[in-house]
Amino acid sequence: MNSLKINKLEIENVKRIKAVKIEPTLNGLTIVGGNNNQGKTSVLDSIAWALGGEKYRPSEAQRHGSLIPPNLHIVMNNGLVVERKGKNSSLKVTDPKGNKGGQQLLNEFVEQLALDLPKFMEASGKEKAETLLKIIGVGDQLSVLDKEEKELYNQRLAIGQIADQKKKYADEQVYYPEAPKELVSPSDLIKQQQEILARNGENQRKRDRLNSITQTKHNLFDEMQRIDKNIEILKKQKESILSDYNNAVKDEEIAMKTVTELQDESTAELEESIANIEETNRKVRANLDKDKAEEDALEYKNQYAALTQKIEDKRKAKTDLLNSAELPLPELSVKDGELIYKGQKWDNMSGSDRMKVSTAIVRKLNPKCGFVLLDKLEQMDMQTLNEFGAWLEQEGLQAIATRVSTGDECSIIIEDGYVKGQVLEEPITPSWKAGEF
Repeated sequence: MNSLKINKLEIENVKRIKAVKIEPTLNGLTIVGGNNNQGKTSVLDSIAWALGGEKYRPSEAQRHGSLIPPNLHIVMNNGLVVERKGKNSSLKVTDPKGNKGGQQLLNEFVEQLALDLPKFMEASGKEKAETLLKIIGVGDQLSVLDKEEKELYNQRLAIGQIADQKKKYADEQVYYPEAPKELVSPSDLIKQQQEILARNGENQRKRDRLNSITQTKHNLFDEMQRIDKNIEILKKQKESILSDYNNAVKDEEIAMKTVTELQDESTAELEESIANIEETNRKVRANLDKDKAEEDALEYKNQYAALTQKIEDKRKAKTDLLNSAELPLPELSVKDGELIYKGQKWDNMSGSDRMKVSTAIVRKLNPKCGFVLLDKLEQMDMQTLNEFGAWLEQEGLQAIATRVSTGDECSIIIEDGYVKGQVLEEPITPSWKAGEF
């Protein structure tokens, strides 16, 4: 089904409108101009009421001072006729195809936001984005990706903070390059000292034994000299002493050879290590703490990098999801829960781009609805207005808008409830039947 647009509308006695007939252009921009309080906005309110139903009925619909009730008559481009007239402004819908139906039939092609575009334009950025995601059918998927990305981002933020703290702590730690890699054990040093002292004691015992043997040899030699004086008397004793002497000489040679090979070990280094063990271990512990802090910092840095990659993957998945969706406009997307068009958020978009985005989204919400109502178009300069009108024509969309202006850009000008310069060939209000209002 082609999108429905308004071929003709006739309004009488609605708010500030006395009698107005308009045939808006089917593709492009129809601007209802005029000064303030002349009835421009009443035209849009009448269309919204006629097509949108009672919820769009103005609180004081009947023109002040008029005894004739409001009369609304709209003809769509498919021949459908919509009328609201009489005391109760009863709805009558005439379908050229013979289909019966009232407001329900209208609701099939009338998009609510097309009648109340400011509702969309004044919505929050999140609400606009949700509307877009809903109509392109990726809202749930994108919501999951957004949630996962947020969780990863929060996780990465926490890891990053810990990594920074760890790195700062590691940098503040003192390091002693001359300290050993492991803690020094006092018991091991004392054991080594005791072993050296034991070996040194054994060496001393061997030295003492050599001295003893040497002294014995001297004593024996002296005794031998003494005996030589009395050799006759002590010959036998001399021979025995001589034998002992010879044996002592041999023992001396053996002992001297052993003692010559001996070398005492110094315990000075161990004594110094034992004396300085607490200071050494303090340095070792400081080095171990610094090494551990640097390892922790590196570990958290690696975790941060891994989470960053996961976040990038989620963002790419979101981008791919949006790129694969059928968006209402090229360069229109959603980023961080905000509408983005041509790289700009809503508050940075031009007035023309805001209108394009809003109109395109409304059309996407209900492709059967080929028109949109726009109020207060005076916010646009002439260049922007022309650009927006050209875009509407290109897209085959119909926009009926108001603008505080009486310039040439206006399709019609409303003045005191009438179309300026319009001569009504016949009354808009049909002949009322008795009892109709």
